[in-house]
Amino acid sequence: MIKDHPHINGGEAVASPAKRHKVAHHNHQPPTSRIFTPFRTIGLVSPTSVPFTSLPLGKTTFQITTSAGRCLHTYDLRKGLNLVFITRPQTPTSITATVAWKQRVLAAWGGEGAFNEPGVWVFQRGQRCAELEIPNHLNEPIRELIVFGSWIVGRCLTRIEVWKSASYEHYTTITPTTSNVATTRTLSGGVCCMPTFLNKVLVGKEDGSVDIWNVSTGKLVYTMVSPNLSSGAVTSIQPTPALSLVAIARADGSITIHDIETDRAALKLNTRGNRNTTITSISFRTDGYGAGEDGRESGIMVTAGVGDSDVTIWDLTNGGRVVGVLHGAHNPSSSLHGGVSGGISKVEFLPGQDVMLTSGLDNALKSWIFDANSLSAAPRILHSRGGHAAPVTRLSFLPTNSEDADATGKWILSAGRDQSLWGWSIRRDGQSGELSQGAVRKKAKKLGLLGTSLEADGATSLDDLKAPEVTCFACSLNRDGGMGAAPGAGGIWTNIASKKGTADASDSGLTGWESIVTGHRGDKYARTWFWGRKRAGRWAFETVDGTEVTSVAMSSCGTFALVGSAGGSISMFNLQSGLLRQRFPAPLNPAQAKKLKLQPPDDTSPSTSTARFKPGEGKHKKAVTGLLVDPLNRTVVSCGIDGRIKFWDFHSGLLQDEIDWSPMTAITAIQYYKPSDLVGFSCDDLSIRVIDLETRKLVRELWGCLGHINDFCFSNDGRWIIAASMDCVIRVWDLPTAHLINAFQVESACTALAFSDTGEYLATSHADSVGINLWNNRTLFTHVPTRKIEDEEIIEGVLPTTSGEGGQGLLSAAFDETEEEITEEEDLFIDQPSAEIDTLSNELLTLSLVPKARWQTLLHLQTIKARNKPTEPPKPPEKAPFFLPSLTNGNQEKTALTNGASHAPKEDNSLSRISRPSISSSNQSEFTTLLGTFATQQQDRDPEPLLTHLSTLAPSAADTAIRTLANLGEMTAFVQALTMRLGQKRDYDLVQTWMSVFLRCHGGVLVGQDSENENEEAVEALRHALRDWRQEQGREGKRLDELVGYCSGVAAWLRSTR
Repeated sequence: MIKDHPHINGGEAVASPAKRHKVAHHNHQPPTSRIFTPFRTIGLVSPTSVPFTSLPLGKTTFQITTSAGRCLHTYDLRKGLNLVFITRPQTPTSITATVAWKQRVLAAWGGEGAFNEPGVWVFQRGQRCAELEIPNHLNEPIRELIVFGSWIVGRCLTRIEVWKSASYEHYTTITPTTSNVATTRTLSGGVCCMPTFLNKVLVGKEDGSVDIWNVSTGKLVYTMVSPNLSSGAVTSIQPTPALSLVAIARADGSITIHDIETDRAALKLNTRGNRNTTITSISFRTDGYGAGEDGRESGIMVTAGVGDSDVTIWDLTNGGRVVGVLHGAHNPSSSLHGGVSGGISKVEFLPGQDVMLTSGLDNALKSWIFDANSLSAAPRILHSRGGHAAPVTRLSFLPTNSEDADATGKWILSAGRDQSLWGWSIRRDGQSGELSQGAVRKKAKKLGLLGTSLEADGATSLDDLKAPEVTCFACSLNRDGGMGAAPGAGGIWTNIASKKGTADASDSGLTGWESIVTGHRGDKYARTWFWGRKRAGRWAFETVDGTEVTSVAMSSCGTFALVGSAGGSISMFNLQSGLLRQRFPAPLNPAQAKKLKLQPPDDTSPSTSTARFKPGEGKHKKAVTGLLVDPLNRTVVSCGIDGRIKFWDFHSGLLQDEIDWSPMTAITAIQYYKPSDLVGFSCDDLSIRVIDLETRKLVRELWGCLGHINDFCFSNDGRWIIAASMDCVIRVWDLPTAHLINAFQVESACTALAFSDTGEYLATSHADSVGINLWNNRTLFTHVPTRKIEDEEIIEGVLPTTSGEGGQGLLSAAFDETEEEITEEEDLFIDQPSAEIDTLSNELLTLSLVPKARWQTLLHLQTIKARNKPTEPPKPPEKAPFFLPSLTNGNQEKTALTNGASHAPKEDNSLSRISRPSISSSNQSEFTTLLGTFATQQQDRDPEPLLTHLSTLAPSAADTAIRTLANLGEMTAFVQALTMRLGQKRDYDLVQTWMSVFLRCHGGVLVGQDSENENEEAVEALRHALRDWRQEQGREGKRLDELVGYCSGVAAWLRSTR
């Protein structure tokens, strides 16, 4: 039966994905990091062994759907395999089979474990629309799905499930038997239907036989026995375009074209095991071309398997023969190439087209086209979508380019164990691609490698022609020429040192040159790449000592590349010409060597005593693990396994300074934050140390990792350090306080991470995935408490998904109205302001947090009132309309009001305007109460409550409070409170404003005009308080003038061109 919205899954209602609802408090989300929220995963195309499924969309295009784990990706062929749909919601477990049918895609999932129930969901245009009814006793995965007529058939390990395609309700279960008692699997692989056979389905079994079942009656119609018992299990079944003929492939690699009506083999292929790879996919070309002597006959068949990366092309006319082999269509299988996923999961001809599709375990989907007039029977590549075939080991956001600032933080550069270098666009997946390493297939063809077997021990494969695995890279786009960069007349990756003569760099000087430098595992050459052209560069820089490249760096100007080796040498090359320009340390010339030899060992002359290191000294004793160049090309910093940090002069190559942490620790990596000149080092004692490049002093030590630190980076503003370690925890430290403020544990170890320059994303890669995970930075759009946490507060984080389900985009998270669950401790941390916010140091003069407009309004309140004074007297109200009733007792009320006014007590006009409000008011204001409390305090007088209350008043209320000071005692206490506040070096702007208003209102009392009847002692006390205030004000004003003058001088010196 059809299960419409809300969908039922395991007894819980699943809301429709078409509309997003506000999350209630009782709906608890999975725990995640307070700072980073999952966004999505990029780089996944076809990473699983589940075959793709295709569907014609009218007469114009085809849609191809692949499995990416727990969701499906749909690509449009006419748009160049452009991604059009990603299914949501995700399936509870990994997808095991898919099939496309009538603009819908059916996906089977689950059944892998004992308590993992399977299911089949139906998706349309990326949204879940229905679900198939699953029988209660089904506890094994569905490996294959087909739809024909009014039936949906699913092949499991030991049974066949049948549903009705109209209502999606379960119809029956078929349980075949097998003669092979040793296996627990009855059905080995392959299920299909014949076009002219009603309600019949063919199923391949482990014993090599094929059963024909009637799904309507559930009865066995016929069994076709294997002609050879040693052929093994059936691995693939596919009907041919000819009626009653079916192609059957078995485990030994043999293929039989079988006639069902006569139960005889019409054609046998590969019976001698010439190609002994197991065939798991068969397809036939249906456009009527490709076979025969002239290529104008039908009869082309292609076969492929997960055992190798080749596609075999068969011509079935005249007895059948191999007419071509597409070698290396995908990466070889993992068993042949040490951990890199490969092999072909499915090959298929599009109906009525000369286009062939292939998908592999190397995370790639490709389309191939057969040219009509080509001399070769092998096709050529038409479109390709792919990603890394092995886990990613290095990540970096592309640095800022002055000419393309809009692309900042939108591109990711990654390297993996599959010997590839990729560039990923966060904006559009279609722009992502691998950086080309040249015509690898053409080289292999010239060397004759395409005809050799990849299974032979020691045989060279296509990957052996690629560069080894990238272990480190550096990038600077300031000299990148984009698509117009001159690639050079020579080949790629040329070692200029091994050639005679000089390199011609005139073309690259006009158009730009390479912008990426990479180091490779077990290789002594560092290679260059063009980012704009997405291809390999011209140069291969060899280490001066001939050992492996362990670290690389580029100058900010993009002109120089530095290469560190396992032997401790450091060399610098010019990227425009490819020439060696400097060594660190610089080698001695004959004159320097002679002078050093003649110098006495105990020479203490002024010329030598000031130099800490002699020329030619300072080489690392072990591998160089990190290099950097400061933005001004003045200093080169290197670190190594020997535990030493060395500072070199960029131009002379001489060692300037050194920090020695050996034998306490060895340094494994380096990171540089340019705006603050901070350099971070990860060490093998599980710590991260930070030094200041200007002072060359250690400023921070960060501890907490419980495993080897795989990678770390600075945040975009330099306040955080994010690190990933082998204990599967990603930690965030606050650099100013050195506190651990966030930590979350992921399912597998994070191998690399990077933080975008815009602060939007954190990118991570993990040991068990070929994708790149993106996390949003929540601090950009909401307040996040960054208090210190303990190790017990580490939570288990949820990784992002390729569909983005369960994550938050920047825009949606910014408008998210759900309340955060904040602990009581964090609530107190937020609600109670810290004293450090008010003043950072007792020596600093601090302004208030009151808005500037408020105290400026108080200072000019009389001017504002005069400006807002009405220019005309108020007009009497207009006469009421005739239809409104008048008061019958209006005269009586008027008389009563007049009499009441006559009996009111007369106001004493002898009282002063200042004293009048205090006498007429029976209750004191809060300001007067606080002022009286402050005046009566003898010890530990604190003006904080009084002045804090005054700062919260509106400008008119604050003006009234100051004007209504009733007597000289209150005035004296008020001035003393301002003096104490000034001595605390706080609220400087407010103190000046309040004193200005006080002097304007009560200046007559100070000069004696309004103090004839006042006590002379009280007046003298007020004048003494004002003298104290004037002295304090003079000291602070003088100090402020000096500080402002100093800062102005420094700013003027920095702006000066001299």
